[in-house]
Amino acid sequence: MVAKRKREKGEGDTERRASLRIQDKLKAQKEAKEKLVLERVKLLDDDSASRGNSPESSAPRRSVSSPAKETKTTHTVSHGDGGQTDSNGSSEHIEKAAHLKVRETLRLFNKHYLHFVQEEEKRCAKHEKIVVASKSKGKRGRRKGTKNKAASDEDAPKARRPDLKALTKMKDANEILYPEKRIGNLPGIEEYSHYTLPLAVSIVISGMYEDDLDNADEVVYTGQGGQNLTGNKRQIQDQTLTRGNLALKNCIEHNVPVRVIRGHQCTNSYTRRVYTYDGLYKVVRYWAEKGISGYTVYKYKLKRLEGQPVLMTNQVNFVFGRVPQSISEIQGLVCKDITGGLETIPVPATNRVDDPPVAPTGFTYINSLKVESNMKIPRNASGCNCLDECSDPRECACAKFNGGDFPYVKLNDGRLVEPRDVIFECGPDCGCGPGCVNRTSQKGLRFHLEVFRSPKKGWGVRSWDYIPAGSPVCEYLGVLRRTDDVDSVSDNNYIFEIDCLQTMQGLGGRERRLRDVSIPMVNKIIQRSEDQNAPEFCIDAGSKGNISRFINHSCEPNLFVQCVLSSHHDLKLARVVLFAADNIPPLQELTYDYGYEIDSVYGPDGKVKQLACYCGATACRKRLY
Repeated sequence: MVAKRKREKGEGDTERRASLRIQDKLKAQKEAKEKLVLERVKLLDDDSASRGNSPESSAPRRSVSSPAKETKTTHTVSHGDGGQTDSNGSSEHIEKAAHLKVRETLRLFNKHYLHFVQEEEKRCAKHEKIVVASKSKGKRGRRKGTKNKAASDEDAPKARRPDLKALTKMKDANEILYPEKRIGNLPGIEEYSHYTLPLAVSIVISGMYEDDLDNADEVVYTGQGGQNLTGNKRQIQDQTLTRGNLALKNCIEHNVPVRVIRGHQCTNSYTRRVYTYDGLYKVVRYWAEKGISGYTVYKYKLKRLEGQPVLMTNQVNFVFGRVPQSISEIQGLVCKDITGGLETIPVPATNRVDDPPVAPTGFTYINSLKVESNMKIPRNASGCNCLDECSDPRECACAKFNGGDFPYVKLNDGRLVEPRDVIFECGPDCGCGPGCVNRTSQKGLRFHLEVFRSPKKGWGVRSWDYIPAGSPVCEYLGVLRRTDDVDSVSDNNYIFEIDCLQTMQGLGGRERRLRDVSIPMVNKIIQRSEDQNAPEFCIDAGSKGNISRFINHSCEPNLFVQCVLSSHHDLKLARVVLFAADNIPPLQELTYDYGYEIDSVYGPDGKVKQLACYCGATACRKRLY
């Protein structure tokens, strides 16, 4: 209609000139795009050529390409060859670097995400104060409309996404694994030119198909299609050799294994299921036959590859992957509750390794720190004047010690935004109550934990619940003693030295921390600690302890140690709390870094002692000390 009106006004020349300009602009944009595509294809060709001529040339480019994609793709098509190999014959080096890069990136995202959650909580709290104030003014006879004006303030809560804001921040800071879109194959990713696609990467066995037969190490898997998914789940038509069915057939021809994931009913999950990864299986053969309902189905026989960890499904010590409804459902149970009722959530112990199975013994369970008779605890620190709950960091005295803000967000009953040098929580002389967000680590156990027996590492701990990153798991409890008093104690592997200086330094650079605590008292303690050869105090959980004494070491842990001060401000006697470093799925063993340096432990004869590490991490140092 615009062009028609212009012609009616005698402006046809103007229209034609405008059209030519638009055409020229579009032509220029097209040429620019074609030039960009040619340049990118040339770069990819150069990269492929250099990678083919020299295996060493691909290593420096790992920081540009995506470690996440490298690891996943390698596992898709190269499981049978033992991994990638560099020019020196090291098949693990590249995968280790990629694996660690992925973990660091995920932890960085969690940190940004929780920071934005914290901002949202502040904004919502501010709006709530405005609404309360407007209601109060309305009761005093203020003019009509004051409430609506306050409620429509620009700080009113809206649908905002902390996760998307975190992703945007990472993109702006060039912290994501793929900062740009790429055309063609990604650098460092194995090409698929010699494979017939499609190829199957993984399958899920969840009991949905009536013709499935699952015998753990051997599986007869029914192909996809022809099922009444919205009704009784039975076959209602023939299957065809297309899509996923064809992909499994191609796996046989190319000898490509697939990942097998099993689904279990779970009443306390919002999906009503919990899934376990059960390793790699080889597709041995396939055939077509008439199924139970009389329709043609494709069958695939799979065998589990040897040399893999024990089936995760076999480690699910409760029926159908759910929290047990009764004690009788727990397999290998040797103790109903090692806490003796001291915790709000029972902690069972299971043993499917020893014959006959034995329960953990030789200690007394405690739920609070015990103090040796010759120890003197500092007096309580002066607290904040907040009432009921600390909400405004500008008014809370405890928040000022934490760099002017609270270290936690309220999400999921309290989560630590990121690891810090030290955390100052509210204590006995504070005006707030037990529900205060700045008392997050003082709330006791909140997850269903289990002590289990492992073949090589002795007792360990895992969770039946999903644990979000930043959640406190437990405090290391025992008897608070002087380090000099336990030097002569032999065969006690449950001594935790309170070495906040080592924690602040990130365990030799293995852990990162927020360095925002700068009060004179802490600085003096740090200087004094640097002048000492060993920490002055320790926690002895040998004869008395809690669930933390069973948590094993890992060179790639999913927990981290956090020094916390609450009742007093003496860093030498700080509380030791274990927090989740990652989002931890159910049934994964909980671990933290014990903090040993290699060749740092000496025996009575003055010789270096060595202890092998069996954590199984990709970047395992092979020795605990």
